[in-house]
Amino acid sequence: MDRVVVDASSPLRRFYTCTVLLLLISLPGVVQACQKTLRWDDDPPFSMLRANGEVGGIDIDLNRAALERLGCTVKLVKMPWARALRELELGRLDILPGAFRKPEREVYAHFSGAVLKPSRNILFMHQDALARWPVSDLLELQNTTFRLGAQIDVSYGPVYQQLMADADFASRVSFTTSRANLWQMVKKRRIDGVIADESTGLYETQQLGLDDSIQPTAVVVSAEAAEVAFSKKSNTAEFVQSYAQVLRQLVEDGSYDRIVQSYLSD
Repeated sequence: MDRVVVDASSPLRRFYTCTVLLLLISLPGVVQACQKTLRWDDDPPFSMLRANGEVGGIDIDLNRAALERLGCTVKLVKMPWARALRELELGRLDILPGAFRKPEREVYAHFSGAVLKPSRNILFMHQDALARWPVSDLLELQNTTFRLGAQIDVSYGPVYQQLMADADFASRVSFTTSRANLWQMVKKRRIDGVIADESTGLYETQQLGLDDSIQPTAVVVSAEAAEVAFSKKSNTAEFVQSYAQVLRQLVEDGSYDRIVQSYLSD
């Protein structure tokens, strides 16, 4: 049988190449390349730039492990929280860890479900403010001159939302995209306190040398389990279900606890 030789630059060769690629993609069992963009920011111990110059953290390492089991690679994208929500909505960001499920977010995002243990968001206060207002509940600060700092578009739970409905209290809340800025505002006494994840707040104030002046309080603002949000424009519901299954496996086989301890024991 004669062998047909086709010029590499000819239209016929290009037609053959495209046809073969389409056939391969359509074959069952052929895995297509998978890359997911994952948000990170200066939010230790969940995501941060480590001393060796690499990006790590509990959320980063956990998602890398989960996505690797799903045959996906990770592209890290640094951005503040408010922008991350917008990019997720537009489909330019695939995955956003540490998100609380809210009706307005469910319009554009799938959620993993509450697989991981709840984390406590507590109130941190300047020691002078804590001496002035030794409170045990956030509502006790409603009719005071207490000044709170908060991050834009971050959900702090139902009690916070109740207080924000009070125009006088809301007028004393300062917003910024960066929690690092909030700690500095407490240091300069421009605000009196900040709500933050307990582990994150303790880590950051210690790293900034502010742990003597900024103290954790007994005020637990929320203790909900955060989820992982996936853009509906770039992820199917089936992919999210597979991710949640893998995440549960990482919890059950001890991988998650090992990741957590590698940061909390540093």
